[in-house]
Amino acid sequence: MGSAGTARRRRGHVFQALPSGVLTAGGWGVGLVVTAFILGTPYLVFGYHSPSLHLVLDTVDGCVALLLAYLLHGRFVRTNRLQDLLLAQGLFLLALAGLGLTLLLGALPTARPDTLNVWLPLSLRLLGALFVLASALAGDRRARPGFAVWRHAVPWLLLIAAFGLLAPNHELLPPALAASPPPSAQRPVITGHALLLVSHGLAALCFGVASVAFAVHASRRHDELLRWVGPALALGAWARINYLLFPSLYSDWLYTGDLLRTGCYLLLLVGAGREIGEYWSSQAQAAVLEDRRRLARELHDGVVQELGYIRAEACGGLRDPGTADRILASADRALDEARGAIDALGHSVDEPLGAMLQRAARQVSERHGGRLETELDLSVTADAEQRHALVRITREAVSNALRHGRAQRVVLTVAGGERGQRLAVRDDGLGFDVEAARRQSRGYGLTSMHDRALALPGTLTIESRHGKGTEVSVRW
Repeated sequence: MGSAGTARRRRGHVFQALPSGVLTAGGWGVGLVVTAFILGTPYLVFGYHSPSLHLVLDTVDGCVALLLAYLLHGRFVRTNRLQDLLLAQGLFLLALAGLGLTLLLGALPTARPDTLNVWLPLSLRLLGALFVLASALAGDRRARPGFAVWRHAVPWLLLIAAFGLLAPNHELLPPALAASPPPSAQRPVITGHALLLVSHGLAALCFGVASVAFAVHASRRHDELLRWVGPALALGAWARINYLLFPSLYSDWLYTGDLLRTGCYLLLLVGAGREIGEYWSSQAQAAVLEDRRRLARELHDGVVQELGYIRAEACGGLRDPGTADRILASADRALDEARGAIDALGHSVDEPLGAMLQRAARQVSERHGGRLETELDLSVTADAEQRHALVRITREAVSNALRHGRAQRVVLTVAGGERGQRLAVRDDGLGFDVEAARRQSRGYGLTSMHDRALALPGTLTIESRHGKGTEVSVRW
């Protein structure tokens, strides 16, 4: 059971790692294959008269559109990106065309079934497609403050305008469909009013262009939601093309266009799920980071202050130099540990490794009165465990150079290259016999630094000569 679950997770990770362009190309490919298959098999019967199933699909599609519009509106509130607002409004108009108008048009029993109940949803669907295209072309533009005030009213104003224009003149509207769709898909039936056909073609063009544009945006921004919007709109474009061939959208018949449209909304539902997961993941990370910062403040205000006080008292109040030195050394180590914990808790893992090591080295050098110089390659990276080990090695090496080597200057180097990544701490101190120090004791923290370097995994090299300074180098 465990191996099967692991295999499923691996397949899921592989699927999620697919580039947005590949997913969008897959959506175009599926639509092309389905359409070609229907057109290439003239004796295939694919037309089902099912008013209830048609209503179910319309309801599901409308609910998915409303869910995604709600999520996108929430994202707009956080980012103020015009693209999110326009896409939310476009999806809301598409949802209104499929859900809300069923109840609204029921209040006009005198309207013929092939006039107002076709032209009004058609108008809203076309407006929704135009909003989706505008969203794709908006890019990273921000909404102006005055425009954001109208964000709730725009879809409703468009609905009121379309209803106010068409409803009073519903008796004058021409029939949208001259006849019912055929009971099978033996051959394409391009029929209906010219505006109906043009509307389907224009909507297909809007969805198609938006599909490609959203794939580009998703690839550039690594946006999980837009990764699924691209292939979804590709299926939506093919659905409109199928509605040109088999006009089933405003009938009780089900054709391939209805299935492709539902496939479009199912992919949007996947994108909605990814958006919800990303949101709660970011909220959890923010909560953890806030808790880490709180702990860092408590350590700084409590433990560090007390240790500093003990160090000051030990330095001025003890007569025995040996006892004072041991207490001072112990207090210094405790301060290093506490400051290291504060540093790890209070900063984000997204901070460049070089900047993190520089800050750790500066804290030690300022306490011991040394001069720190840095040579940093900020492109060098490491994971969380490696960062912790490298910070500890850096603090230990700088502390040894200033306290025991009596160095005046310490140079911290972080670099990358063909042989791997490298951390080096070089000083101009007294130097020491490395082999003798290793044989005699654990002094200078050599064993600790060596073990941490091995765990990276990496190697630790120490080069030192009396009067020539010391260089501690780690490669990983």
